Amino acid sequence: MAPGVSEEKLLAMQARLQARPELRLAQAVAITQDPLEAVAAGRAARCGTHVFTHCVSTEGKPVCNQKKSGRCWIFACLNTMRLPLMKKFNVEELELSQTYIFFWDKVERANFLLRTFAELAEKGEEVGGRLIQFLLTNPAEDGGQWQMLVNIVEKYGVVPKKAFPETHASEASRRMNETLSHKMRECCARLHRLVSKGCSKEELEKTIDSMLEEVYQVLSICLGCPPDTFVWEYRDKDKVSHRIGPISPRDFYTEHVQPVYNITDKVCLVNDPRPYNSYGELYTVAYLSNMVGGRLTLYNNQDIKILRQAAADSIQAGEAVWFGCDSGKQCNGKAGVSDLQLFDYEMVFGVKGTALNKADRMIYGDSMMDHAMVITAYSEKDEGTSFEKWRVENSWGDERGHKGESTTVSVCIIFLISFLKYVHNVVCFSTGYLQMSDDWFGEYVFEVVVDKRFLSENILSVFDKKPHVLPAWDPMGALA
Repeated sequence: MAPGVSEEKLLAMQARLQARPELRLAQAVAITQDPLEAVAAGRAARCGTHVFTHCVSTEGKPVCNQKKSGRCWIFACLNTMRLPLMKKFNVEELELSQTYIFFWDKVERANFLLRTFAELAEKGEEVGGRLIQFLLTNPAEDGGQWQMLVNIVEKYGVVPKKAFPETHASEASRRMNETLSHKMRECCARLHRLVSKGCSKEELEKTIDSMLEEVYQVLSICLGCPPDTFVWEYRDKDKVSHRIGPISPRDFYTEHVQPVYNITDKVCLVNDPRPYNSYGELYTVAYLSNMVGGRLTLYNNQDIKILRQAAADSIQAGEAVWFGCDSGKQCNGKAGVSDLQLFDYEMVFGVKGTALNKADRMIYGDSMMDHAMVITAYSEKDEGTSFEKWRVENSWGDERGHKGESTTVSVCIIFLISFLKYVHNVVCFSTGYLQMSDDWFGEYVFEVVVDKRFLSENILSVFDKKPHVLPAWDPMGALA
């Protein structure tokens, strides 16, 4: 018998396909264009009305673009942070420097990896084992998690974008990351040999410092040197000019940002429905950090209903919500729609879409968090007893997502009497935003970050528990 699938079976498969005209039509379409986009266009257009019952009072401008980099987590944080600052400074537009956070994250993460590798070598961890091979897979990646942002902002502060602008490498980070990854793996090999020879603590420390200086040098050449102090001049909506500085980035954060957006007051709620990870428990992931001695990445695992309500409470209070999701599933990025009914797999391929639930998708490697964005609005349905859709600020520029006017306008505040309550319908016109159905939220949102004041004492008490430590390769360790 010939190896592989028999010729008889293959011929039968081909004959059955050719006997179905709808599959031949789908084949003709798919040869010339994206097959799913072809059937999604109509659905995306019907889903795209950006009218919401609750919206933050100010949405960010300008529309941001991470371009060819994996900095969505940084963009989402700074896009959330800038909203209260825009109100404070009374400005029409404001963008904080993503490259500044990017630079210091790269430095601190390199230091963390080098010291972690040396520590594991001293413990006799096998270089060919799963843990070290996982840590070496992508040692200079761009993505990150919320507590990593807290670590960097607390230590280094923030700056306006004009004080530390984009560079070629920040907007297209592949070449820089390839250089850094090669260097980091080379450094890890040298550290392993040093430890194997029984080097002294002093020699090991000196070697790591020398390696870190090489990383700093590459980053400084690619991204520039971050400012020790800066002067920021701006003009407010009343055409009045202002000047802040000279001031250090850390002082700018503590004096101007922290009073209106204290990053340490924000906490992570996650939805991990796998049967062996219980709700109401605290989790962390081994070696998931970017700073030696920094804050642990802590996940308060809750039912998805808790995440929805926390996000809604934050929006109602006027504070946008950083969140992490599996962005590529059932999403039309160009139209800016994420909806479970967006793609009709059966119409195109003659087979049903995945029947796996959220827990099984995580277990079998079909879904994990890969992108961070910002929720700025939502709509309710069923007389306010459930949610219908959410408005999302992305960082993919204004060519993707909702196409509207250049400003965000709250118009037609319509007062409708409904069970003695007013419903505020806010029409949003900004470009570059997405619309996410609530069903999609339930299936593909994994994490939201909200202020502690929006959570009950019962939920906050979970943070007092000892965290369960998940292995480094667990899907909850995925970086946005």
